[in-house]
Amino acid sequence: EDALHRQGFGSRRECRGLVFNGRVRVGGVAVDDPERPLTELFPIGSEVARVEGSLEVDGREWPLREHAVVMLNKPRGYECSLKPRHHPSVMSLLPTPLRLRGLQPIGRLDEDTTGLLLLTDDGELNHRLTSPKWHAPKLYRVQCRHPWTAEATTKLLAGVVLDDDPQAVQALAVQPLSEAQPHTVLLTIGEGRYHQVKRMVAAVGNRVDGLQRVRMGTLNLDPGLAAGQWRWLQPEEESALRASLALD
Repeated sequence: EDALHRQGFGSRRECRGLVFNGRVRVGGVAVDDPERPLTELFPIGSEVARVEGSLEVDGREWPLREHAVVMLNKPRGYECSLKPRHHPSVMSLLPTPLRLRGLQPIGRLDEDTTGLLLLTDDGELNHRLTSPKWHAPKLYRVQCRHPWTAEATTKLLAGVVLDDDPQAVQALAVQPLSEAQPHTVLLTIGEGRYHQVKRMVAAVGNRVDGLQRVRMGTLNLDPGLAAGQWRWLQPEEESALRASLALD
């Protein structure tokens, strides 16, 4: 009961009902006692943080996690907001338990920006990935209105001043693609100001026609995730991400 509640499967009363109705299984065997401790079901630990295993709820395997961290391939037409104003929220793309346990997007992608979006209920992880202090790199594939130029690369690496902030911002890396794709550039930044990529590109005399985030921290967008699909981070992915942010 307690584990189900912490994983977002509803109130304690609702979780007891899931168990009593035979909807929770471990290793293919139904669990019929909501008070049964996790130590009897899994090989180590009594806290969710230390348990290695998963529950099966209504036929779907559900890994036990102290904190949830998931990757979403954000499609166009969704807002990274818990209270969207003009478009559906990206939260509507997640199953109910993840929404109920309080996941939030790590940083915001515009409605028309696609690609890698991480969501978590771990506040410190969220902070370190978005705070300029930690300089977590974010890589974007930028489709520009006009062909990219060497001069634009030089300016972005040196730093440009945006229209509402006297402090210059620099790109961490700028990689134009092949001559066959002169309008496309890979741009890496270390912070996440409002419309930052679009404004940086505008500051060098170009315009963004398409924007996709393809990397964040140590994580690349999973090519197997179709637009709108999500998955849990693998343990090794989450460990590498936390280590890069000095969270381990």
